[in-house]
Order: sequence, then C-alpha cells, then structure tokens
Amino acid sequence: MLQQVRGGKLSVKDALERLRNLPYEDLGYAKIDHHRSLRQGFPEVILARGKDPAHVEGIVRHMLRNRHNILITRADAELFERVKNLDPAAKFHRLSGAITIRRERRIRGKGKIVVVCAGTADIPVAEEALVTAEIMGNHVEEIYDVGVAGIHRLLAESRHLREARVIVCVAGMEGALPSVVAGMVGAPVIAVPSSVGYGASFSGLAALLGMLNSCSPNVCVVNIDNGFGAGHLASVINRL
Repeated sequence: MLQQVRGGKLSVKDALERLRNLPYEDLGYAKIDHHRSLRQGFPEVILARGKDPAHVEGIVRHMLRNRHNILITRADAELFERVKNLDPAAKFHRLSGAITIRRERRIRGKGKIVVVCAGTADIPVAEEALVTAEIMGNHVEEIYDVGVAGIHRLLAESRHLREARVIVCVAGMEGALPSVVAGMVGAPVIAVPSSVGYGASFSGLAALLGMLNSCSPNVCVVNIDNGFGAGHLASVINRL
C-alpha cells in the first residue's frame, strides 16, 4: 500500500481509509483480521462450515478490498455461486470443498511441498492441504493412493519424496503411512489422520494415536481431517 502511494497509484485519502480498518474490521457478526498477513505472512482464512452463507458473503466482500488471496474452507456449491457473483475469478475445489480467489501468484516457498495420501478415500483431506499450500504461494505436488497395503506403490515414488522440502501425509485406518514416509526422507513430515476406517478406527482416533506414537522423529501431527492446518503449517516451514 505504501508503495502504491509513493508510485501515485493510490491516493493518500484512500490509503487512510484502508488504515482505518487495521488491525481488524468489525462487521458486527465478524471481525476481519486484515492485519494477519502483516503479522503471520498469510491473510485470514474463512471457515464456511457453521456460518450463515450471507455472513460468508459479507466477509468476502470486505476482504476483496485488499489484494491478497482469499481461501474459504468447508464450503459447498451453493456458497460458491454466491462468492462467484462477487468475483468471477473464484474457483471451487469440489473434492475438498474449498473456494479460492487467487489474486497474487508469487511463489514464496523455498522448495516443493509434496502431499501424500494412503488411499483414494483420503483425497478430500489431502486436497484441502494441497489447495491451502498452493494459495499460500508454494509449488505443490501430489502423490495419491500409496498406502502401506501396497507399499511398492510408495517405494516407486521415493525420488519425488526426497525432492520435497516438506511433506504432508494423510492416512486413515491404522495411520501407519507417515512413519514409513518419514523413514525414507530427511524432510519434516506433517501427518494428518483422516476419519476413514471401520469401527475400531473410531473415526480417525486410531490413526491419530498411531501417528502421535510414531517411531520416526521427523513426524509432527495435526488434528483429524485437518488438511487446512497441515497445508498452512507446511507453508510456514517452507518459508523458513
């Protein structure tokens, strides 16, 4: 903004108007943290689940006044139509339920983030991590359906795994995949337990406990189905 003022692209009056909304803008039903990108390097992300669609629409409308990228998680096609009316550049990622409005494409990450998942049923969580990491300015690649039940599929991808600076690994059932992946690489592995599995998996709790008890010391663990948290953390690590 200061560069725009200096270059004559933004008037002092308009700049002052923007500054009035820092560090946050109070809409009554929400307080938009416009200052977060200055503090943390990433703008605020909107969790759509549980929110009134009109409230999400209002938050997006006010966030569009700034030039940063916008990410909405856990959305649906109906909400996407409302957001697309605000900005035709909006994109709906059907598998993860994420909506993105990409306004800056600069790559800020120092290396490549690789998102790995055990089975096809884990892809929605893996996609949430992938979309999050991409919108936050990273080169991201995916390796899907390489679970330990057919471990030769994973071993065939060993070169791509070694090229990663950070790995996000999603698995349900017993949650063994992150330990195996971490044993193959020197990069940090962010393990994401998914809620995929039968009765005794307890909707991801078994995978969570398995990952927390990993014998590989380069594994850290986020919450069940938290693809967003994994993608965000991977982005932070990739900028260090």
